[in-house]
Amino acid sequence: MVTFNVNGKSVEVNAEPDTPLLWGIREHLKLTGTKYGCGAGLCGACTVHINGKAVRSCQTDLSDVDGKDVTTIEGLSPDKNHPLQKAWIAEQVPQCGYCQSGQIMKAAELLAKTSRPSRDQIIRHMDGNLCRCGTYNRIIAAIQLASRGV
Repeated sequence: MVTFNVNGKSVEVNAEPDTPLLWGIREHLKLTGTKYGCGAGLCGACTVHINGKAVRSCQTDLSDVDGKDVTTIEGLSPDKNHPLQKAWIAEQVPQCGYCQSGQIMKAAELLAKTSRPSRDQIIRHMDGNLCRCGTYNRIIAAIQLASRGV
């Protein structure tokens, strides 16, 4: 049994300690906004925050989050009104949408550390979060828009 906080609520997951956090979130807690992409930590679709740091949940064991705070896309904003979520809509970022929760969570980590990142800072920070549809320019534009508080 692993106990941790998800989106501000204490939870217990009864699974093997080496179970990937991704499966604890999706299968045990039924929070399906975090996506399974590659399962090898290469694409970023499964990105969540652990104590404010963006991590690949497919490569993080449940035992690694014991007693910690985990934020999923569902917990980023209780009313789904986070500046990044609004900017994603304004810039029409998603095509298939599959990678978007991971993209937003990675971008949220950047904006929490750097309120007005440059284009180069955005590109460096987001490197490794893959979008099969190739909406990278719209992702960058949305992060820039969110950084202006829109």
